[in-house]
This record gives sequence, structure tokens and C-alpha cells, in this order.
Amino acid sequence: MKRRKILIATLVAAVVLGTGSVVVLTRVAANQANAEPLQNDPSKTAPVKKTNLADQQSVNGQLGFGAERGVAGRKSGTITGLPNQGSVIEQGKPVYWADAKPVPLFYGTMPLYRDLEQGMSNGPDVKVVEENLAALGFKDFGTPDEKFTYYTATALKKWQKANGLEQNGKLGQGDVVVQPGAVRVASLTGQLGAPAGGDLMKVTGTERAVTVELDQAKQRLAKQGEKVELSIVGGKPTTGTITGITRTAGDPNQGQKPKIVLTISVDDPKAAEGLESANVTALFTVAKKQNVLAVPIGALLALNEGGYGLVTEDGKTIPVTVGIFAKGQVEVQGEGLREGMKVVTTE
Repeated sequence: MKRRKILIATLVAAVVLGTGSVVVLTRVAANQANAEPLQNDPSKTAPVKKTNLADQQSVNGQLGFGAERGVAGRKSGTITGLPNQGSVIEQGKPVYWADAKPVPLFYGTMPLYRDLEQGMSNGPDVKVVEENLAALGFKDFGTPDEKFTYYTATALKKWQKANGLEQNGKLGQGDVVVQPGAVRVASLTGQLGAPAGGDLMKVTGTERAVTVELDQAKQRLAKQGEKVELSIVGGKPTTGTITGITRTAGDPNQGQKPKIVLTISVDDPKAAEGLESANVTALFTVAKKQNVLAVPIGALLALNEGGYGLVTEDGKTIPVTVGIFAKGQVEVQGEGLREGMKVVTTE
């Protein structure tokens, strides 16, 4: 019984730590040369079952609009205008104002890394600008590509006129802010009168999302595109999809460990309807097994020679290998093991 309790504690600890499988078990003391079959209450037996198992782990998270990211200005001059906290900024709308001129939002995954004008070399930054001009209704250049032509400059001048900007057909790398899509202002870090070329604000996406922080030891849970079950306090159960994975370095001087931050989209927005924020339990499924033999974890016995075994109700020990653990059950395989066979257990 003592050996079995030690084994169960070891298994539970391994599962809680998120290792996914047990790799080390303490052997029974060497002076116990020949393990005696476990003497247990004969009534404490459990049948070997054929079932479906899922290796799952739950982690606490927070409902909001996803992970925050900083936005900095890259323009000379002075901040003369900022949006309100909670504002949603869409394509073509001002992110802030510098020297009383708007600095609009462009969509894209690549920030502008140089000033753009007619006659410059081709590049993907040119295509970002043309795609945004086209989306905003300025299409003189035809299909967006990486060439900055006379027609690109003409479209740019028309866009500048519509926004009250100098109509020079040129675009400086700090004249727009490039983000993957529409943003929501989570907080303001810049101030009116401060230099425009500095930190401005922290933003998030505009769709409901759950943010979960993971220790590095649980990085196996961080898989882009994977589905997660969500239980929202004050809302309804739903599922989500991992859409973003970022890593923080932490600060050893402050006792902060490195973290993995997951952004999980909410598949059914109605599940969080009316909630500005809420606590969430996220259930991750790491592995699934179909139609496997399983027993309660309490049925496993550490063998003297290493490994694990099961003791049948008639006292026979069957060596087994283990697979995934799920909700108190463990997958087992062993010669002579069959569905319906009863084995001794502490549970």
C-alpha cells in the first residue's frame, strides 16, 4: 500500500507539472528483492475498460480584447491630439495628431522602413501603401504591386488632399502607423505636448479574446490554431482558437519568470455578451486516444525491476506500459491484459 501511495503521488505530480507523460518513478528499495503481490482489500478492484482518453489541462485566463502591444510614433514634431481610451481606430482614421496633422492607420504586417517617393527601388513596403490606398478608394495605379510609379504618387496626392496633408506625393516612414488590422486603445502612454517620436499608447485587437499566461514548463499547450474549451464566469461555455503566441523575458531582479502569453479568440461572441472583462478557465487538450485499455491511476504498481504493473484479483502481476493520463484514468498495455479483467486498486 505504501509503495502504491508513493507511486500515485508521483504520477499526480507529473501530470500537474504538465509533462504529458511520466518519465521517472522511484523504485522500490533494493532490499525488497522480490516484490510480494499487493495485499489489499479484495473488494477494491476495478475492471480494465476500453475507452477514449484525452490528456487535458486547465489554466486560468482573462477575457478582454487580447494581449496588449505598444504603439510608438516615428514622426518629428509635437503630439497635439490623442484618441480616447477604449476608442476603436479603423483603416485610414487618425491614430494621433502631430503638429495638428493626422497620422492615419494603415493595415499591414510590415511597417514602413524608409521614406517612399517616385523613382525609388521596388519593395514590399510600396505594396503595403498601394493596398491601403486602394482599400480607401484611391486606385490610380491599378493593381497594387511593389513599384512606386507616377500613378502611385498621383493616388497618394489625392489621399493627402482628402486628409488635409501636404500634397507632395511622398510618404515618410512615420507619416502613418501600420498595424495588422483595426485597433482598440487600451491605455495612453503619450501626452499632449510631448515629442511625437515616442511611446503613444497600448492597443489590442477589437474582437473579444482570452489572454492566458503559461509558465515555460507548459509550452506544450501553446500551439497556434489549436482549439481550447472556455468556461467564462458570467457567460456561457464556448470554444476558442489560439491566434497569438508571444513570449516575455521576465525580470529575475523582480522575481518575474519568463512567460508564454496566448491570445485565444472566442468562437461564439454571444458567450461573452455584455461582459467587459471576466475570469476564464481554458481547457487545453494535448492528446487524444481512441479505444484504448485504461484503469484507474490507483491500480498502477511500481515494480522492483523498474516500470509498472497491475495486480489481478487473483494475485497475478502483469507488467504494463503506460500512455496518457486523463481524469484519474491511465492508458495501459500489457501481455495478457484484456477488457473486463479486474485489477486491484486503491480507488
